Amino acid sequence: MGGTINDEALVGELRALYARIDAHYADWTCPSSTECCRFGVTGRQPYVTSIEIAMVERAIARRGGMPSAKKHALPLTNDPRRERICPLLNRDNRCSIYADRPFGCRTFFCDRATQGEGPTRAVLQEHVNELRALAERHKLGGDAPRPLMRVLGRE
Repeated sequence: MGGTINDEALVGELRALYARIDAHYADWTCPSSTECCRFGVTGRQPYVTSIEIAMVERAIARRGGMPSAKKHALPLTNDPRRERICPLLNRDNRCSIYADRPFGCRTFFCDRATQGEGPTRAVLQEHVNELRALAERHKLGGDAPRPLMRVLGRE
């Protein structure tokens, strides 16, 4: 994984961006099925930029490390290898770093979610561009997204 974020101004900008993104989805509901955290089931996983990686690392450090494999989420299928469960999901089926979860986790919803209005594609793309610019300022090449599982050493 990457290093720590030294520039608290960038952290503040990332948190402000996350707050704007979350506001766009305020009228959506999540059934807490954890389907979005089952990358093998959905065929998708979040890709993270350098600043998001640093934010995830800080959140993991604050909580005292990664959730124990023994305390990991219960499988949805009979073949847990097919699920590829996010290692940040705890046994209570909750994200252990929810407040600091990456952009991709904030904008992906399963078919079970009750969808509100949400942002337009153009607004969402503006937020993606803002995240990339922030990541580029964080670290040269930081805007190149990487799969979350690879970043966490699980792929």
